[in-house]
Amino acid sequence: MTKEGGEQRAEGKGPARSSGPRPASLLNQLASLWYALLWCPCWVISQIWFRYRYIGRGYVPTTGAVLLVSNHQSHLDPVLVGIACPRRLKYLTRHDLFFWPLGSWIRALGAVPIDRQRGALAGMKTTLKLLQQGEAVLVFPEGTRTPHGGLNPLLPGFCVLARRSGATIVPVAISGAYDAMPRGSAFPRPRSITLVFGEPIPREQYASWSDMALTDVVSRQIATAFSTIKGS
Repeated sequence: MTKEGGEQRAEGKGPARSSGPRPASLLNQLASLWYALLWCPCWVISQIWFRYRYIGRGYVPTTGAVLLVSNHQSHLDPVLVGIACPRRLKYLTRHDLFFWPLGSWIRALGAVPIDRQRGALAGMKTTLKLLQQGEAVLVFPEGTRTPHGGLNPLLPGFCVLARRSGATIVPVAISGAYDAMPRGSAFPRPRSITLVFGEPIPREQYASWSDMALTDVVSRQIATAFSTIKGS
């Protein structure tokens, strides 16, 4: 076969036809649709039961890795942040909660199972992987839900996640969720809940800061927003 003949045959094939969406892309589209379908009833319930309002959602970047750092008031918090966030959210949840039908519901809303018996390092690795994939991930650096409704000191572990992924940090303050569903409650009570997104802190801004300085800045943003909500 001559080179010329080979070129003619190659030209005769014409452009390759698309075989349709790749499986991963199709699954992602279906997941996005399912997320949107579940978001709607969650939003409606939040408005009726909690008179839920959220402020500053425009501060959340719509693309790229984002680390949302929030105070932790109740089991409602991940769903509340997800309702307010302008993009699909990921957050770590105890693996023993992934039973049917709850597991399918929370997974569709962004929950990622984590076995706490494997230790905090496993959770850090999972979160870092999600951020490196360009996801928006929610973390609660207080370590546990507040026992009194106020703010607890933030642990600096989120700083490592931000630095290794280059994620933009967005502080988040939630108020009212503790009154609606404090520790030990089996069912949420009708209480007003408010959430505020703080100004984003990009990698270029915090790169030269120490972990102590970064933790202090995020803590002050959350505390300021929290105080504003309580005083309104």
